[in-house]
Amino acid sequence: MTEPCSSTPEGRWSSLMDDASAWFAEPAGQQLLAQEHRVIDQELSRCFGSYLVHYGPFADSPIEPQKIKRSVRLGPALPGVEIHCEEQSWPIGEHAADVVVVQHGLDFSLSPHALLREAARSVRPGGHLLIVGVNPWSAWGATRLLSRKAFRQARCIRPSRVGDWLNLLGFALEKRRFGCYCPPLSSAQWQARLAGLEVAGQRMQLPTGGFYLLVARKLMVGLRPLRQSRRERMGQLLPLPVAKVSRRDAEQ
Repeated sequence: MTEPCSSTPEGRWSSLMDDASAWFAEPAGQQLLAQEHRVIDQELSRCFGSYLVHYGPFADSPIEPQKIKRSVRLGPALPGVEIHCEEQSWPIGEHAADVVVVQHGLDFSLSPHALLREAARSVRPGGHLLIVGVNPWSAWGATRLLSRKAFRQARCIRPSRVGDWLNLLGFALEKRRFGCYCPPLSSAQWQARLAGLEVAGQRMQLPTGGFYLLVARKLMVGLRPLRQSRRERMGQLLPLPVAKVSRRDAEQ
């Protein structure tokens, strides 16, 4: 008797990705993604390089950085994803990307630690890793507890905890930003009325935004000085005994 697909790790992960993608396609999910991409674009304008890797459990939401030559999306088999892979096995080489963006990957993950390690492995020394997640200390985090949809499955890991993980993986946290201060609203009219709340929140950067963005740089590998070969200790020069010659013996 075969085991049901949903009971296997691959089946659970695929089901989680489908549910997450369906929620991000709803008005609340679109509201969150729209605010996030605005902030992500601002941070990517300061990044340079050849390759950017974007991972996220949603469809048709590409990132188009201006100062990076090539951008590729990888992850679950969703529209807009160019390279299909699981969260713990990215088919790219070590230190292959200048920038990696993990957008809500940790929120909807079976193993956030493994996903973060895979993303960190892909960043070259000196490159950047951008992590976007749902802020648990916000109206969005509170809504998750009451939601009956896929959003309830979001982990909502604290940004301080993610920062500790990045530190252990050899990254230095350069910036922490928050956004989407408007609560999750399905009405476009209410979103327009509360637009001033978003402007004020972005200006003051209060830690109550619906999402957080962490920008971390991978530390360069330090050069260790070569050990000098141990020199053998040279013996001291000792004066040899010289026979005394008297003047009488020298004249003969």
